[in-house]
Amino acid sequence: MNNDNQEISVSIITPIYNGERYIGETIESVLKQNYENWEILIIDDGSVDHSFEIAKNFEKSDARIHVFHQENKGSAAARNYGIRNAKGKIIALLDADDIWEPDFLEKQVKFMKEKNASCAFCAYKKIDENSKEIFHPTRIMKEVRIKDMRVMNRIGCLTGLYDTTKYGKVYLHEDLKSLRDDYAYWYDVISRTGISYGNPEVLAKYRVMSGTTTGKKSKLIRVQYNFYRNYIHESRIEAVINLIRWAIAGIIKFS
Repeated sequence: MNNDNQEISVSIITPIYNGERYIGETIESVLKQNYENWEILIIDDGSVDHSFEIAKNFEKSDARIHVFHQENKGSAAARNYGIRNAKGKIIALLDADDIWEPDFLEKQVKFMKEKNASCAFCAYKKIDENSKEIFHPTRIMKEVRIKDMRVMNRIGCLTGLYDTTKYGKVYLHEDLKSLRDDYAYWYDVISRTGISYGNPEVLAKYRVMSGTTTGKKSKLIRVQYNFYRNYIHESRIEAVINLIRWAIAGIIKFS
């Protein structure tokens, strides 16, 4: 591997709440990375299962693993806790049930260098609760600008990398109560960077839990509409048009 790439440090932020079933698999996917200059900050958000204990056991085996605990405040607060304590130049958000391929960091850091990018993402597979691949890999855009983000979040959160060197750290909005907070985060990132580049390689696996497909999304219509109106500050007409576009994209994504 290119040693110049290896010098760039990556901080992986992983919130966890009652995720004992998958957290071990997620951490293992980080430990298997070809790229070695990383740290993972795992923030237990008041779990009542064995999530914290499992993560602490991994912490004993590798000095790059750091486990924290806080009272239950939601994923946005947990991620912010991690971002505040992150020491890496690049911030990555990896949820406690998602998985990276072993060459994810190696290829994505190299991709960022080639593009001279402050923000990049990639394509990913979708897996079910038993880690079986479902649907087709997600199609992504080669370039995402703020106008593209006004319709929907174009960045798969588990694949996004943000280099804080030029624009500083970006934090999640805890006032969103963990609803669309990841969308707001990447919207804010691209508001600063101006552009994000998409790597078409499939380098990650996003876990689709039961109840999170289109049937569940129908309950989020009001949340999405309010996000357009109150966060992006779109007019009612713009919000309705984008809501329709978002709904159609969601049906396609999970069909």
